[in-house]
Amino acid sequence: MTRIRPFSDEQSRLLVNLRQRYEVWIDAERELAALPYDLRRKAVNGHEYLYRIFDRGGNGRSLGPMTPELELQLLTYRADKEALKERIRGLRPALAESAALYRALRLPLLSADAGPILRECDRRALLGSHLLVIGTNAIAAYMAEANGRIDLPDETEDFDLAWIAQEADDDGRHVWDMLKAVDATFTINAERDFQARNARAYEVELLVAPSRAATLGGRDQPRPVPLPEQEWLLLGRAVDHVIGCRDGSPARIVAPDPRWFALHKLWMAAQAKRNPLKRPKDRLQGMALLDAVAQAMPHYPLDDAFAHQMPGELLPHFEEWRDQAASPAATDW
Repeated sequence: MTRIRPFSDEQSRLLVNLRQRYEVWIDAERELAALPYDLRRKAVNGHEYLYRIFDRGGNGRSLGPMTPELELQLLTYRADKEALKERIRGLRPALAESAALYRALRLPLLSADAGPILRECDRRALLGSHLLVIGTNAIAAYMAEANGRIDLPDETEDFDLAWIAQEADDDGRHVWDMLKAVDATFTINAERDFQARNARAYEVELLVAPSRAATLGGRDQPRPVPLPEQEWLLLGRAVDHVIGCRDGSPARIVAPDPRWFALHKLWMAAQAKRNPLKRPKDRLQGMALLDAVAQAMPHYPLDDAFAHQMPGELLPHFEEWRDQAASPAATDW
């Protein structure tokens, strides 16, 4: 059985402090994001108008000829925006300090490429409601949930997201607008349109369960192929943690219930269609994560009641793990 190495008291305190500081900062960032991109006074044919600007290109629409009410709206907007920017500037040093300590204490790290994507998702309030972090990037969040290190790779050179929104948004481009805000060089892979890549070849894949496929906006990108096995990752209770990145920045991860994630990994490891180079890692991650749940996450029970919820495809993998976990460990003389 894989043993987890519990975090020290100092590491555990740092995780709590980092989350508290991050939440105050992201709340301010969301308030700023909720404001119009810009409001500008424009002169047209000798008359002044107030325009709401949508992007850096200056595209926008008129809110009408300037009136005392619109003048007050412009002044209020500018004051509110500057106050929020000042508040964010004041919060950043404490957040940066916690993130630096996180790295110094050798806690699980994400790649520097994952951080901006996760922060932009969170700024747009997409994490947990529209998107889940799946794949190897989720492992760091499971370590935080277990309050200990699991001897597994906790970062990867690509990024997997699952679309989970329950309500349809036909006109929305949540994922694509988020990616382009992070890096304007993101383009869709012409041969795999469920995947986006930027100029540095960093890949982001979008996956979806059949039950949620219809809620993805028709204009949104990437375009995932509905996969029945993604339904399993919607079950149970998600984990939610703030993790440090290799560049010293923090990011929030919302990932599937660790039990269903682990069983999904074990199922993938047994699929002949799966890349043979990835199957051993899938199995290692699945078995080790179930061990970690059994040892350090009692709030995620692995009992008979849980087994009774399980679809037939997953039950053999759960039984194999349970038999292995029950076997006496070999003595290393």
